Formats: sequence, structure tokens, C-alpha cells
Amino acid sequence: MAKKGGGRLISSAGLVNYYDSEDRRAVHISPAIVFGIAIAISVAIFVLNALY
Repeated sequence: MAKKGGGRLISSAGLVNYYDSEDRRAVHISPAIVFGIAIAISVAIFVLNALY
């Protein structure tokens, strides 16, 4: 029999691995900013559809 290798966590059939990273160089965006941008884009699309 083959040996089980690695000790890695299996998630989504091994296609995706998630790592909790605390890298200070990474871009950090708060959830409120993402929510605000989504609402702003939605309003802009609604207004543009109403005008044209």
C-alpha cells in the first residue's frame, strides 16, 4: 500500500489550501470598505440604467 504523505489538510479535494497569513506587507481592506464600494457600484449602475 502507498504511504499517506505530507500531513496536509484536505479541503475541496485538495484543490484549495487556505493559510492564515499575518503578513504586514499584504494589502488589508476592511469589510466596511468592500461593502461601501459594492453599494456605490450598484447605485452607479442603477443611475446609468435610468439615464440611458
